[in-house]
Amino acid sequence: MHVRLSNNAGVIKEVKVGFSWTTFFFGFFPALFRGDLKWAAIMLITAIAVGIFTAGIGAWIPGIIFSFVYNKVFIKEMLEKGYRPADEHSQAILQGKGIISFAAKQNAGF
Repeated sequence: MHVRLSNNAGVIKEVKVGFSWTTFFFGFFPALFRGDLKWAAIMLITAIAVGIFTAGIGAWIPGIIFSFVYNKVFIKEMLEKGYRPADEHSQAILQGKGIISFAAKQNAGF
């Protein structure tokens, strides 16, 4: 399921909500391609650190963990940067997933 986020300049981004299959299969690369350098670095460093301690065997474990949380983290950071749900449907999905609250709906002007 996808939501649409827009900022004050009218830029609209469509973002997936839920499990990140791209992060699951490609690790830190989806974050890197989205321009989310902070989380790409966190994912890469975590995978390297776990890989060092497990002789390379456990380097895939952080990828699985980040697959469950990365899309939510990315949406929250977009909201902090000034993006807001572009429509009521996106607003309802984000509220249903617990990413934003009812108070955020009132502040967004819906």
